Amino acid sequence: MRKALFLAACTLTLGACAAGPDYRPPAPLPEVETGAFVSSAPGTVAAEPQDQWWRLYDDPVLDKLIVQALAANTDLRVAAANLRRAQAVLRETGAGRLPSTDLSGSVAYGDASSVAPTGTGGSQWAYSGGMAISWEVDLFGRIGRTIEAARADRDAVAAARDRVAVTVAAETARAYGDACALAEASAVARQSVDIAQRSLDIVTAQERVGTAARFDVERAGAALANARAALPQVEGARQVALFELAALLGLPPARVPAEAQQCTRVPMPATAIPVGDGQGLLVRRPDVREAERRLAADTARIGIATADLYPRITLGGSGNFFRNDQVKGSDSFSFSVGPLLSWSFPNIAVARARIAQAEAGTQASLATFDGAVLNALKEVEQALSRVSAENSRRDALAEAVRRADTAYGLADRRYRAGAMSFLDLLDAQRTLVEARAALATSDRTLASARIDLFKALGGGWQSMPPAADE
Repeated sequence: MRKALFLAACTLTLGACAAGPDYRPPAPLPEVETGAFVSSAPGTVAAEPQDQWWRLYDDPVLDKLIVQALAANTDLRVAAANLRRAQAVLRETGAGRLPSTDLSGSVAYGDASSVAPTGTGGSQWAYSGGMAISWEVDLFGRIGRTIEAARADRDAVAAARDRVAVTVAAETARAYGDACALAEASAVARQSVDIAQRSLDIVTAQERVGTAARFDVERAGAALANARAALPQVEGARQVALFELAALLGLPPARVPAEAQQCTRVPMPATAIPVGDGQGLLVRRPDVREAERRLAADTARIGIATADLYPRITLGGSGNFFRNDQVKGSDSFSFSVGPLLSWSFPNIAVARARIAQAEAGTQASLATFDGAVLNALKEVEQALSRVSAENSRRDALAEAVRRADTAYGLADRRYRAGAMSFLDLLDAQRTLVEARAALATSDRTLASARIDLFKALGGGWQSMPPAADE
């Protein structure tokens, strides 16, 4: 129904001064709710999100890294170059409203017969020059619609650059958070190694005095080896995160920032995360704005194609000068002034086919816009759900660590007193190690889920410096 109304509006405006439909920004689908979000998560509030969301962490290192990434990231440099190109295209298109000029001139020396049609022989100099001016009368808005399309294209490219900025800021924070979380996980893994080492030392000493079997020593040694095996994987993942961070900052792997390498705690927001509502989200998200601007450009292209149904009128004038020994005075100058009319009528099949192509392209852009709206709302709801679920999981794992730590302490004392078997002690040790590892993993997952939420909310691009001519 919306598509039919859109095409009807296109048809009704064909008789206007500018051919094709006048663009009106589309409203979201009637089924789309743009009020409060359906999902919620602990640590969030309904206030409007701030532009520099990373400042909620109150982490000067993170602030510095994101500023550096927004200034030096290679993807952003590509996006900025694309924007400058779109601005240059717009300037070129705008020149279509101005007259075009063509100047020429030459000097020749040779036989009179070669430089003049009726020469008397001998050699002589010949001079010629010409100037032509033409200006298209934009009666049916072809040039205006072309400029309108170029301007919308420029705005869409600017929104695409902002979309890249959102991604760069979020992924920089994620890489930094992963490096910090994995450093914390590495510390947890080392604590597990220490626990396993103490157990092995105890059972080895008992085996020497005959109160423990060799079997118990081997089981303790296997537990220690398993604890040590977790370390390389965590350290390797941490290096991967640091190298990812360096690439986002536009740096080679050898120049990973020292501040990021020294981080050992998972970044946590210092205040509640403002999420706003659906209406604010659609205004803020660069991908929604990009889709809307693509729709505006394609709507203007309907007018460009429609203008080909009508005559194209160009006003022009030209003057030419030629002189040599035989051609002098008024005979050496000629000029012409007059309009030029060009029209493909009655063969307008090509023009109508192009109109149909432009209308189909506009329908596709309208569907893309609707999809961008739905995707933006979906991503926020998904991110809120993940934050809520992981937060609950993290609370349960924290309790599990507390209880496992208490249980291991009791088991260790009872084993030393001879009131518990070594197998039970190993089981308590394994439970504690697994609980601590699961909690460290959950901390990293929760931190990443928060970054997904910030990314879905679409802020951060406002910190980008304006491009030239923007």
